[in-house]
Amino acid sequence: MSGVNGSAREAVVRVFRGDASGGQEVEYRVPVEPGMVVLDAIHWIQAHRAPDLAVRWNCKAAKCGSCSAEVNGRPSLMCKTRMDHFAEGEPVSVRPMKTFPLIRDLVTDVSWNFEVNKRIAPFKPRPGAEWKWQQSDVDRVQEFRKCIECFLCQDVCHVLRAHELKHRFAGPRFFVRIAALEMHPIDGEDRTKFLKETAGLGLCNITKCCTEVCPEGIHITDNAIIPLKERVVDRHYDFLRLLWNKLRGKPSDAI
Repeated sequence: MSGVNGSAREAVVRVFRGDASGGQEVEYRVPVEPGMVVLDAIHWIQAHRAPDLAVRWNCKAAKCGSCSAEVNGRPSLMCKTRMDHFAEGEPVSVRPMKTFPLIRDLVTDVSWNFEVNKRIAPFKPRPGAEWKWQQSDVDRVQEFRKCIECFLCQDVCHVLRAHELKHRFAGPRFFVRIAALEMHPIDGEDRTKFLKETAGLGLCNITKCCTEVCPEGIHITDNAIIPLKERVVDRHYDFLRLLWNKLRGKPSDAI
């Protein structure tokens, strides 16, 4: 991409530099080449201006989920955000994900997510279940398995981002994982109590911001969260079910 007189266009890239004790955006002027993405700009800065710039990345193909950051305020994969998306002369701000503790520069500590994952009951096939199912069942579950764990949905979710309710809310990434388990035609585990009491599913007000930032195009809200909400309501708030269980002398949440 060329500017006046054939010279390479330059972009102003403002990168956050600092750690948990504080920091600020530092401005760099980066030459822009055709096809360049934000991660390329960060690599150029590392190579030519700031070799100590900390950034997490791996595949540069939008499949590892490592290079998550906030580009002009939007949670994004740096390797999937093209520089020519921005108007010439428009500064490009690159900051770490806000929702997670800052380690240094663009690197955050996302280990909390893995602790949440450990608390989810694993796949448990129903006793005697036949391992055959319809293609539609496969397709439904397969969508959720596209997740690359970039945690952009966790970063943008206001329950975690603005209200900091990590102790009460699992977040959209893990609603996707639970949906993949709950909607598997062979799985026999019931996770609705976990969703209701531990994962905080009721705190989600389905704004769809998580769906908007998902680089894999997973319909997080419509296909995972809303169906899970319906299951929780059916299982724990259905008056007829509660009455029937009471008449049978069984716990209110019995199947």
